[in-house]
Amino acid sequence: MSYTVRLRVEAFGKAVLLAGFASDYALAAAMGLNRSTVKRVRDGELRPGPAFIGGALKALAPLEFGDLFEIVADPASRRPGRIA
Repeated sequence: MSYTVRLRVEAFGKAVLLAGFASDYALAAAMGLNRSTVKRVRDGELRPGPAFIGGALKALAPLEFGDLFEIVADPASRRPGRIA
């Protein structure tokens, strides 16, 4: 079995509000990403990669990795016939 990183969507949303970001554009700029990337990760369409994780930790400091993300089993590793 393999693992992946998942955004804690509710915690991330609360952190963004508490940090005072007025828009997704402002948040994305602070993270060094495109707004569409931030939206896709928040909507669960895209897994958070290194740039998203690093940008989130920088923009939402002093929060730490475990406050915003969790490690979960990778659903792709559970495909029938796949040897782990």
